[in-house]
Amino acid sequence: MSELRPKFIYFDLDDTLLDHKKAEQNGLKDIHSHFEEFNDISLDELKSTYHKINKGLWEEYGRGEIDRHILHRRRFEETFIELGINSSLYEEAGKVYMNYYRNHWEWIEGAKEAFDRIRSKYDVGIITNGFAETQWMKIKQFGFEEMVSQIVISEEVGVMKPHPKIFDYSTELVGLDRSDILYVGDSLTSDVQGGKAAGWKVAWYTSNPAKESEKLADLVFDDFETLIDWIKA
Repeated sequence: MSELRPKFIYFDLDDTLLDHKKAEQNGLKDIHSHFEEFNDISLDELKSTYHKINKGLWEEYGRGEIDRHILHRRRFEETFIELGINSSLYEEAGKVYMNYYRNHWEWIEGAKEAFDRIRSKYDVGIITNGFAETQWMKIKQFGFEEMVSQIVISEEVGVMKPHPKIFDYSTELVGLDRSDILYVGDSLTSDVQGGKAAGWKVAWYTSNPAKESEKLADLVFDDFETLIDWIKA
């Protein structure tokens, strides 16, 4: 593994710097406790049903087939229908979930220390999929505006990673050759494949990489110390 000295480093936000999955799990746990309608339904059943429906809706949203309002409505409405719960509760559930979800935001283990070291030596930015309102709340809560020089949110660009437009736009923002940009992210499709297709270097944060996919990334790591060593931060 050869070292790399990029001129700019973009980071993904959810599940790379911040623990979205953990916050989501805890938010659903809170939802399960909040509504008495879940008394006869297990938390695991709620989680698995929600994740299946939410994943499909995000895929529809990414293809431009639905907008954010439909996604917000349908993810709890369809979850409740499948679980045999009064689906008219979806609006209240959505509001309650977002309040709980935001209370559980926290850094991925080791990410803050690594990020602080890296940003002390490199220019850094953030590229994130998601709804602008939610992502800006995270950015402001954790002070990213003061830490980075560029923030790119998919909803504001009009496409989601791995669409080339978001990577082209992000390249133009920093005014560098594509080969001088490193992207650090956890998603094989959105981050690794999207970044490599854009001509960037990519560091893939994952603890369980598919063997056939490892060669796509310039670095595969599950410990931020490995990333720090690689770029000599």
